[in-house]
Amino acid sequence: MGSNNHNKDHHNHIQGNPSCSSYCNKNHTNACIEDIIKNNTEWAENIHKHDPDFFQRLSQNQTPRFLWIGCSDSRVPAETLTGLEPGELFVHRNVANLVVHTDLNCLSVVQYAVEVLKVEHIIVCGHYNCGGIVAAVENKELGLIDNWLLNIRDLLFKHAGLLGHLSKEKRMNALCEINVIEQVYNLGHSTIMQSAWKSGQNLSIHGWVYGLDDGKVNDLEISARNQSTLEQAYRRAIAKLEVHADKED
Repeated sequence: MGSNNHNKDHHNHIQGNPSCSSYCNKNHTNACIEDIIKNNTEWAENIHKHDPDFFQRLSQNQTPRFLWIGCSDSRVPAETLTGLEPGELFVHRNVANLVVHTDLNCLSVVQYAVEVLKVEHIIVCGHYNCGGIVAAVENKELGLIDNWLLNIRDLLFKHAGLLGHLSKEKRMNALCEINVIEQVYNLGHSTIMQSAWKSGQNLSIHGWVYGLDDGKVNDLEISARNQSTLEQAYRRAIAKLEVHADKED
């Protein structure tokens, strides 16, 4: 009987009756598709009210100065936390903000951003308490994504000496930082970045970690504008983490 009532509610919901909010409350969700569409309408109307030409300008072209490579986590909204407007931030997201040399999706985004859009800055941004990091460390069996998270496990083994000095919580946070540092390094060694730097293109890469508990980004100071500064920044960033780990002993 309960199953039939649920199906009836679902059918009525699709037909627009009962209200979206009542259906969502029954199904333990915070928002419905109708709510999102309504929010979009209100947002668009509000933008148009304050800037009537905004969408017309936006539709003509995009000239972002920044490419954001971040985690897919829903709690890390790139445009919101950076205070940037539509058209100012080109975005690529994946689980655990990885830059893998065999990932044609990510590399295609980077190539388009660098060679076509001519962005000036690429930001690799991870976040503390990353589910992908936790899953990799705890070696949870989640299915297909386990293959993707092997990239994180490789870092866990690579930096085992550093991470072994830390408590569990600090180890997770340090691995989140190491992951960003390593992804910036991977990005800098991509053929796309190498070619751009060799041609003299004005292009810098940066590594940040976002704090879910305070909403602020931690600049890991691994910014680089060419191959030489990348190598130097990488060594400094890892050395800094090693110093912090030694203090934990």
